[in-house]
Amino acid sequence: MSGHSKFANIKHKKEKNDAAKGKIFTMIGKEIVVAVKEGGPNPDNNSKLRDVIAKAKANNMPNDTIKRGIDKAAGDANTVNYVQNTYEGYGPNGTAIIVDTLTDNKNRTAANVRNAFTKGGGNVGTTGCVSYMFDKKGQIIISKEDCTMDADDLMMTALDAGAEDFSDEEDSYEVITAPEDFSVVREALEAANIPMAEASVTMIPQNYVELSDEEDIKKMNRILDMLDEDDDVQSVYHNWDE
Repeated sequence: MSGHSKFANIKHKKEKNDAAKGKIFTMIGKEIVVAVKEGGPNPDNNSKLRDVIAKAKANNMPNDTIKRGIDKAAGDANTVNYVQNTYEGYGPNGTAIIVDTLTDNKNRTAANVRNAFTKGGGNVGTTGCVSYMFDKKGQIIISKEDCTMDADDLMMTALDAGAEDFSDEEDSYEVITAPEDFSVVREALEAANIPMAEASVTMIPQNYVELSDEEDIKKMNRILDMLDEDDDVQSVYHNWDE
């Protein structure tokens, strides 16, 4: 990632979200509902639910909160049905932005996403307008300060499990997988007691765009902040080289 510290970025994101832990838990709660409705409440038979549980634990969600969420989704026929939508568009200076949402009101979400782009001088485009600039990959980040395993052993564990790539960064290790291999690789690392700072299927930019103009940076941050504050937004991917 252009020589940047991946773990520092993730730590920064987590610290920022600590102030709004309720939002993180709400987002993960929605993902639990969707996973349970799609594949049932038993994580042994539902790899999507296993991945969401791992994400919940990485964000320090208490086990009883996770269990309550699963039980509620499984037992309550009136649980909200969330619809998944993805929006693509452009920020300042042609930066590419992808927004994943889970919502019970598509019209509200579409209006809010468009408003965020507009306020930051960007615009929402058509499906596929920027996603071709990204690769969908499983990405696992392991903090060096939390991992005692030798780098070569860690690499072999990841590659043997089916990872595509392993890189040794300044303060972290990065494991890249094909999306369909993500769960298997994550579970192999979990079985080896390797702590993961972040583990998700994500969109990785093929190239990054630099913003040098102060006004462009301010506008880009406006878009990202507004999207971050929207409860319907689950993930935001962009190719701004911060």
